[in-house]
Amino acid sequence: MLTVHHLNNSRSQRVLWMLEELEVPYEIAKYERDKVTNLAPAALKAVHPLGKSPVITDGDATIAETGAIVSYLLEKYGNGRLAGSDPHALTYWLHYAEGSAMPPLVMKLVFTRTAEKTPALLRPLARKIVTGALAGYIDPQISLHAGYWEEALAGTGWFAGSEMSAADIMMSFPLEAAAMRGGVGPKARDFLARIHTRPAYQHALEKGGPYAFA
Repeated sequence: MLTVHHLNNSRSQRVLWMLEELEVPYEIAKYERDKVTNLAPAALKAVHPLGKSPVITDGDATIAETGAIVSYLLEKYGNGRLAGSDPHALTYWLHYAEGSAMPPLVMKLVFTRTAEKTPALLRPLARKIVTGALAGYIDPQISLHAGYWEEALAGTGWFAGSEMSAADIMMSFPLEAAAMRGGVGPKARDFLARIHTRPAYQHALEKGGPYAFA
């Protein structure tokens, strides 16, 4: 039986959604973030050396990284489903989601939390540094990517052709993360509204538990 090692409020929610779309039977091993550090628990290191989620185990195979997991599921269980109508676009967006879209969003999260957790005496200086980094680089990068998403969705409303594909599943997390901070345009908001109403997405939420990004 395929098992998803699922961390709350994480990228692994996409894996649950994809399995629901493909109607692949699976089990969930749930893990909770540390309430102080917000990091994954040490128990995940028993599954994969990096101790991060998502990770799946399928027979003797242990696969980490969302893009690698999605590619594996497409190859083994897809049977042509979720492949989109543009194979080149599918490959591109599968890699772009984590390789280009997520870094500035993660940087914004880290910088913001750093300022919040800085000792009171140093907080004014920390805020000045964070404000400069956000205004000078991070926010313009997020805006650049948000505009790119609008262009990509302008034709069909999907990222890899005329129908929903695994590319859209991969892109859901960056768009959800950006939307939480008001950083997406109308086409991206429409995209999120459409995927959030899909039965498979809703089933994945029911199984995965509370998910702040939905």
